[in-house]
Amino acid sequence: MKAALAELMSLDRQALAQRWQQVFGHPAPLNIQEMLLRQALGWQLQADAEGGLSNHHRRQLLKAPAESPALGARLIRVWQGETHQVMVLADGYAYRGKQWKSLSAIARAITGTPWSGPVFFGLKK
Repeated sequence: MKAALAELMSLDRQALAQRWQQVFGHPAPLNIQEMLLRQALGWQLQADAEGGLSNHHRRQLLKAPAESPALGARLIRVWQGETHQVMVLADGYAYRGKQWKSLSAIARAITGTPWSGPVFFGLKK
């Protein structure tokens, strides 16, 4: 395990993105920081080695109410190969230099179809 985690620390961004594709089955978000790539890959590596979450804990997490994202948080979604980033503001959201009142409006602008914004950005099922 230590060797595998040390290897992650030695990879450059391109190698981390390739590893992300292998592990998660989709491209890494384009503008994600290298350290976040390493942390996510490291967490998955450890979860695989330790067997992941127990069924009990998985059920508990699925039942937990989704909290609102913290002020200043970035929500990232890859849609049709393009990475979309939304920043949480005190009175809405910022997306592509414009202020929005709802995540659903942003999701609709991205996809062209009605979506639940919290579902689209992975805040709830």
